[in-house]
Amino acid sequence: MHTRPKKILDNGGGTMTNRRDNSRIRTIYPILIAISMLVIAGGIWAASSLFKDGGGGELPAAPSNGNGYRAEGSSAGPEDGESPQASPPIAAEEPEGALDTPTAAELDATYELVIAGGRVINPETKLDREGLNVAVQDGRVALVTDKALKGKRVIDAKGLIVAPGFIDNLSYDPNPVGVWNKIADGVTANIAMHGGTANPEKWYPYYERNKTPLHFGASFFYTQARNPFKLSRYDTAKPEQTQQLAEQAEQALNDGALGISFSLEYVPGVNEKEILPLMKLAQRYNVPVYFHARYSDMEEPGTNIDALNELIGYARASGAAVHIDHINSTGGTFSMRQSLQMVADAIEEGLDITACIYPYDYWGTYLNSARFDEGWQERFRISYEDLQIAGTEERLTEYTFRKYQKEGKLAVAYAIPKEDVVDSLKAPFVMIGSDAILEPGFNNHPRASGTFARTIGLYVREQQVVSLSDAIAKMSLLPAQRLEKQAPALKKKGRLAKGMDADIVVFDFDEISDLSTVAHPELVSAGIKYVLINGQVALDEEGLHRDIRAGQPIKSEFVRVKQGGPSLAWGGSKLTLLEYRGSDYVDLAALEGQGYAMQWDKDRRTASVSAGAALSQASVPGPAVGELILERGHRLVWEDGSRTELLSVGERNYVPLSALESRGWKLTKNGQAFELTKS
Repeated sequence: MHTRPKKILDNGGGTMTNRRDNSRIRTIYPILIAISMLVIAGGIWAASSLFKDGGGGELPAAPSNGNGYRAEGSSAGPEDGESPQASPPIAAEEPEGALDTPTAAELDATYELVIAGGRVINPETKLDREGLNVAVQDGRVALVTDKALKGKRVIDAKGLIVAPGFIDNLSYDPNPVGVWNKIADGVTANIAMHGGTANPEKWYPYYERNKTPLHFGASFFYTQARNPFKLSRYDTAKPEQTQQLAEQAEQALNDGALGISFSLEYVPGVNEKEILPLMKLAQRYNVPVYFHARYSDMEEPGTNIDALNELIGYARASGAAVHIDHINSTGGTFSMRQSLQMVADAIEEGLDITACIYPYDYWGTYLNSARFDEGWQERFRISYEDLQIAGTEERLTEYTFRKYQKEGKLAVAYAIPKEDVVDSLKAPFVMIGSDAILEPGFNNHPRASGTFARTIGLYVREQQVVSLSDAIAKMSLLPAQRLEKQAPALKKKGRLAKGMDADIVVFDFDEISDLSTVAHPELVSAGIKYVLINGQVALDEEGLHRDIRAGQPIKSEFVRVKQGGPSLAWGGSKLTLLEYRGSDYVDLAALEGQGYAMQWDKDRRTASVSAGAALSQASVPGPAVGELILERGHRLVWEDGSRTELLSVGERNYVPLSALESRGWKLTKNGQAFELTKS
């Protein structure tokens, strides 16, 4: 057996230190003691005073950030002597504009399908109200209203929850067995970000030809890309190989890959010399990097703390977004509160980091993987009898462990403290991801079939760890927001509102639960009554409709600056406009020539402006042809506190002309010539 090499990236973006035994001097990086979490660039996580050190204590609730997501900070369950609530409380205050005001024509129309009388939850707008009707037409949500609607088909949802379809962003290839169990678990999009493909130009067409029933997407899977070089899991790629892999990754992104994924614990030979070039590529293309971290325990040498310092160091050194895969089993086991605090501090620093968990207190992987290298019993605090072959009742012995290790069987390990799941689920930057899909033979963890129903049934209804609205956000909105900056299809998913894709799940809150077990991971979830994918009913009272093949590819898309483009005359300056997805933008620096003072906060990725400054002629170069136009989450804050989303081209930001019009500027057009004047 190999022993695992112990390596860590300096938390300040420095070099790796190789450490193979406890006698070597090891650098402990300071953990900032923060008491609040700040909204990160994507604008989806709430400020929060969280997590003391790893020694326990209460987890205070995080306030709403105004974007529809509030971290729940309640205790793990009801007080002694209390009974769990029969149904989840409805939000006390519904934000203005969360519900549509239909026209007479909309009310008179007959829609393809109407979901009538349900409790509709839209985590983006905080809509949470009973007795609403949802109209579906041409694959989109046409209306959400409390008014009566007519439909060719009407689903009676009285007493049921109507929510956006769940997005599993930590799945694998959508094989023809597992996709149906996903749908039965309320999943409408299966995204292979823990794995994926080295060749998206072949991967996507394959699943399109096979008419996959749910939406699908994938990362550039670095482990798979290394295979043609015949590198062992303990080998590090040579510089020329790394260069080829970086070029392959760039092509993969242009072919639709949603990001880049690494599995460092399984391929410990991969180090910063391989990782940082791809991190910088991800930053340039504005896509996240998903990491299965290097360590998953607290035994020296090489601990969860080292693993997270490594990932945080990569984020800081490159500026790229980082997602930590299943932090409850890798990077947080036995150290959860300290691990979460490290991530919270990094977010407050301005880094773009998220994580996910699966809602189980036992993990599973293949016995012939590096995770079971020598010393696994001490690292994971378990022994042979704590392992069970998935899909069977069999617990292992030393003899059967060796036997099944040679066969490459997947075993479940009862090795996650229950409180680690509870604590991580409360963190506002943590979403849900299954880390599994059912395969032929059923040698799979039960999370392949029950992750999403279990989140609601066990951790919302029974233990009341998080609210129902927060749980739905973690299963729909947050996964969409993690990937949507360069995947426009996801901007229409994870929400339940007019104009959004009709990917919808309808379930009974009192019944929803996971039925899959370690011995029987193939059992589908209970309580999920209807699943719509692109407006088509894939699951209803008759069961799964295997003839419904409505899945669509979810891909990254990149827009580049084109030659030419319209010009703008503005207060004596002539500027080149940027065209992006049907709208026109002007360089943010042009505001300085119109009497605005500007201050840029690099950490918060926010520009603040105020009027009344002396006029100045700022240097405003035109955008360079061929450069990427990116939605990096940069924002402009006006004097009245209102915000405008900016576009980025290289180091420059662009503001939409529509925002200037809304602030009193008059825009006139004459062909490709535009002019702004003060109205």
